[in-house]
This record gives sequence, C-alpha cells and structure tokens, in this order.
Amino acid sequence: MKTKKLIELINVTKTFKQNNEKIEALKKTNFSVGAGEMVAIVGPSGSGKSTLLTILGGLQTPTSGKVFIGGKQIDKISEKERSKVRLNHIGFILQASNLVPFLTIEDQLNLYEKASGRKIDSSKRQELFASLGIEKLTRKYPSELSGGERQRAAIMRALYPDPEVILADEPTASLDTKKVFEVAEILQKQTKKLNRATIIVTHDERLLSYCDKVYEMIDGVLKTRK
Repeated sequence: MKTKKLIELINVTKTFKQNNEKIEALKKTNFSVGAGEMVAIVGPSGSGKSTLLTILGGLQTPTSGKVFIGGKQIDKISEKERSKVRLNHIGFILQASNLVPFLTIEDQLNLYEKASGRKIDSSKRQELFASLGIEKLTRKYPSELSGGERQRAAIMRALYPDPEVILADEPTASLDTKKVFEVAEILQKQTKKLNRATIIVTHDERLLSYCDKVYEMIDGVLKTRK
C-alpha cells in the first residue's frame, strides 16, 4: 500500500539576481514526504535549506516547478489563498519558538481561532495539552516558561490546527540534550499517531536517529544522505 504524499516538490528551482549575477539557491529538486513520515534536512549554512523550507511552507514561490500540499498545488494560487493554506494546513516550529510575548499560551490558541474562524473542540485542546505535558502552563506568558517549556508550547501552537504538514526550523537549537530528546520524541509520536508529514531543518545530529529519512543540502542540491 502506497503512503499518501502530503507534501511534494516536482522539478522545483529557485534563482535570485544579486549584482547582476544569477544565484541558483535551489537547483532542480524533486522531493516528497508521506503521511506518518518524519524527515530531516541537514547541510551547511548558505546551502539552500532555508530557501527550500520557505518554498515548502508557501512563503515564497519557486522560479520553476510545482509545489503540492495535501494534493493541492500551491505555487500558482494567490497569496491570499496561500495564507489560508499556511494557516490551516501547515504548522511552523521555529528556533525562537515564535510565540506572542504578551499573550498567555491559551490566548495564543484563542488568537488562532479568531484569525481562522475555526473553533477547536475543547476536549481536543485538553488532549493536546496533556500529550505535551503543559496543562499547568496554559495561563502563563512565554517569559515565565523555561526554554524547553517554550518549545513545547510552540509545538502545541503548531499542532493546534491539526495540520497535515509540520515544518520545523532548528527546533532544538537552544535546548540541552534531555530537552532535545523530549522534543524529538514528541514530534515523532505526533507524526506517527496522527499521520502528519514532518520536515526538520537542523544542524543537530542528535535528532537524526528519530527520523525516517535524512537528506543533505549542499550548494542548492538536495540528496539522500548516505
């Protein structure tokens, strides 16, 4: 039985002009992640990982090629439509946790509901809190949390809309080894249990054993890591 592809790039490239010079940030790339798969992308700084991630997340369009999220081609739709895809189908987890500093954790979820027009069932909200071990933290502000707690809250915020795709950019950069393993286990469990596609861009080798596949990006070329 074939795994359903939740995110796919077909012959995607991205070029920029810099001082009249053509920069190939992303050379022709074919890439897909199926339901229940967690993959990592590694590579040196400036290799094209961030460009790839922003294209996967619909934050910018490719120069050529096609981008699919949940079977829907997103590179040809309007920015307004891409915003809806990002809001409801993609969960972003960033190095700096990306939490609103002046809102409690619970209020961050209320803000999402207001922006999206979606009301998440309260029992699902409590189940998510419990699965991430943050039931007692929901009325606290980000500044009142430890680094590990903030990152778990950020994961919760990313998972809250029940997205098909999770994109994580250096999610463990500021964490100690124990917290790294906690975050990795949470992402792995959520990916498998709920059949998401999770893509982690990282320099953290400690995460790789939790991933189904590891890719390496060098000079705009994406290859399976041997």
